[in-house]
Order: sequence, then C-alpha cells, then structure tokens
Amino acid sequence: MFEDLNAVTLARIQFAFTVSFHILFPAFTIGLASWLAVLEWRWLSTGKTVYAEVYRMWVKIFAVTFGMGVVSGVVLSFQFGTNWSVFADKGGNILGPLLGYEVLTAFFLEASFLGVMLFGWNRVSPRMHFASTVIVAVGTLISAFWILSANSWMQTPQGFTLGEDGLLYPTNWLEIIFNPSFPYRFFHMVTAAYLTTAFTVAGIGAFYLWRERHVSHARVMFGMAMIMAILVAPMQLVLGDLHGLNTLEHQPAKVSAMEGLWDTQREAPLVLFGWPDQDAETTRYKLEIPQLSSLILTHDPQGEVKGLKEWPPDERPPVAWVFWSFRIMVGVGIMMIATGVIGLVLYLRKRLFDTKWFQVWCMALTPGGFIAVLAGWFVTEIGRQPYIVYGFMKTAEATSPVSAGPIAISLLAFVVVYVFVFGAGSYYILKLIAKGPGILEPVYGDHGVARPPIVTEIGDREAQHV
Repeated sequence: MFEDLNAVTLARIQFAFTVSFHILFPAFTIGLASWLAVLEWRWLSTGKTVYAEVYRMWVKIFAVTFGMGVVSGVVLSFQFGTNWSVFADKGGNILGPLLGYEVLTAFFLEASFLGVMLFGWNRVSPRMHFASTVIVAVGTLISAFWILSANSWMQTPQGFTLGEDGLLYPTNWLEIIFNPSFPYRFFHMVTAAYLTTAFTVAGIGAFYLWRERHVSHARVMFGMAMIMAILVAPMQLVLGDLHGLNTLEHQPAKVSAMEGLWDTQREAPLVLFGWPDQDAETTRYKLEIPQLSSLILTHDPQGEVKGLKEWPPDERPPVAWVFWSFRIMVGVGIMMIATGVIGLVLYLRKRLFDTKWFQVWCMALTPGGFIAVLAGWFVTEIGRQPYIVYGFMKTAEATSPVSAGPIAISLLAFVVVYVFVFGAGSYYILKLIAKGPGILEPVYGDHGVARPPIVTEIGDREAQHV
C-alpha cells in the first residue's frame, strides 16, 4: 500500500503522526501543573479540604499524562537519528544543545519533584509539598521555553553560519534562543496549554454537575476553569494577532496560505470559507468579507497583502492543509471566548452551576483545546514547507538515505503500538475521572501539627454529610 509513497513523504507522515500524539500531552500537563499549584495554594491558605481532594484526583491524571508525554517524546528524539539523520548532522550543533538544555534544566527537575508530589503526602511538610508542585509547574514552563526556542529557530533561523563542511555553526546563542518568532510562539503556546487544561477541567466539572456527583468538587473545577476562560481566551486572541503579524513579516507565504489568497492585492478580503485549488491557483466557492484581511494583517483596510503567486509553485506550502487547519484553530478559539462570555453572564445571574444546557455545551467542548493545539501546529509546521529550516534547508534534503520500505514498516508499528499503549493510558485516565475525587481526613503528627491528609474512599452520599 506504500509503494506509491517515497521515503521523504513517509518520513514526514511518520513524524507528523508521532509529534501529533506527543504534543497533546505537554499541551495538557503545562496548564495542569500550574493549576495543581493554585489548588494546593488555595488549600493551604483557606484550609478547605475540597481543594486538596480535587488536587489528589488530578495529580494522578497529571502523572499518567506526564509519563505518556515522556515516552512519546523519546520516540521523536530517535527519529532524528533514523529518518532525519542529514538534518541532525547539519543542524545538530544548534539543536543539540537546545534540546540538551531542556533535559538538564526542565526534565530532571520535573521528574525529581513529581515523585514528591505523588508520594510525599504524610512524608514531607505541607509547605515542602507545595514547593514541589510549584517546582514541577515551573519545570513544565522551562521545558516549553527550550522546545519552542528550538522549533522557533527552525521557523526564523538566525545567529549561525554555514561552515565549509556544510554544517551549521552557532555564532550568537542569544540570537538563536531569542529568535524573531520565539516570544510570540512561546506565549501563544503556553496560553493555549492553559486553555486546553481549563476546558478539559471544565468539561469534567460540568459532567459531575450534570450527573449531580461530587458537587462541591465540581463547583471548584468548573468555577476555576470559567475564570480561565473569561480572562485568558480573549488574551489568546490578542496574542494570536501579534503572532500573525510576526509571521507575516518573516514567513509571508505561510500567511498567504492561511488566508487562501493567490493574487497580491489591496483591500484584500477575508476568505471565511472556500476550497483552495493549488493546481488552478485559485480558491473556489469563496465566502468573503471585503477588506477584512488587509485590516487584520496590515491594520489598514487599504493595505496590500501578498498572494501565493509571488512565490514559485515549489516554494509554496500545501495550501488546503494550512487554510483549513487555521480555520479550525480560530473557530475553536471563538467558541472558547463565547464560553467565557456566557459563563460570566451566568455567574452574574447566579446560574453558573445549575444551567444544564451550558453544562452540556462545556462537556462537548472538552476536547476543544486539544483540537485547537493540533490545528495550530499543523498551520505552523505544514506552513513552513518546503523548508525544514526556513529559507536555508529544504525538507527533501534533510532525510536519511533510507528506502521507503523500512519507514513504512516502522510507521505501521508505531500506529499499532501507540493505539495499545496510549489507548491503555487514556482508559486509565477515564477510570480515574469516573471514580472522581476521594474524601480527605487530616492526620496529625506527634506534636499535634496537621500534616497532609490521607484519602479515604467514601461514597457520594456519605461525603455530603462530612
């Protein structure tokens, strides 16, 4: 079945498959770690055990998700040496240290203190346990810093020179790390991770409220998630606009593909929907809003926007993928903003926790953050094509001298293994969600000092009387 696919295409499909799986886990754990820190802070500052009970439930989910993220991330590292050895050889002097810094400064930090988070209850003081949670949360952000710095350098490379041996050598590490697209992409991704966590938690909280289970815990989950939706979702719109303007400056062909524009024009319309035909160099069945693309991209309704015909056909990204992925990302973002607005209105009317249709809406939007993150990464990575290092190294020049057969076999193996391994992990997470939070009883030390509580399994009916 793979006979008509060449090695480059199969290598790209394999990496796209594995990285799409991987990005789901850090997109969730980055936001979840920070939320766990807030939960534990609320418990320590208020003394209300409901925060600790919610924490104990979600820290288990965090541990499973973190583990799956580590496993799927290791696979990506191996692929640099198997399918992308030319790229690893030429760009290793730059990307190698960046990825090494991520392991040294973030992964070891997260892995070490995650053990305290999971097994430190009744073994360390509450403040030490809280400090461990904060350290893990900071570690996830440091990890995102280095990974996005490396990926952003591939999008907007600078601070290097091409040696006589064809290898890339760093000349200025500050320029490499803080490349032009990095600040925008870092904040955009971290905010996306926070929203992914918020809407996942909101969906689970809404489910509990809808079923009238773990009501006190569900109110904490749902209420805190709505705060994030109200405040952060509109902020993401602003960050996305700034990121888009930066992309227009450094990768204008990607923006043209996002907009589905083929001809350079002033007063460029915003194409809401359509079908980009790359062979005919047109977007068919267009639904447009006049001048809006110029207004968004240049902040001037009369501004000029370049079309894809400004670049040779072999320099253009796959337009349909970029075009539709961008619209999926934006569409989910608009639904998130609308959710925040509705949540605020319901809160002011004191109906936030008992409006059934809104609970169903939030349950339906539970995977929204993951969908938006995947769509955003499709825009970023596919829109960079045909380059792997934008403007300097093409993807077709970066693959290993391997035939299509072995890549096809390994791709099939990845699909089978991922379905079983990550399917089992996801099943266990669903079991934890179905079980819900337990009830905590405080434990006192020899001197009467309260220590972190122990979970005892008490049914919902009994829990209501505690």
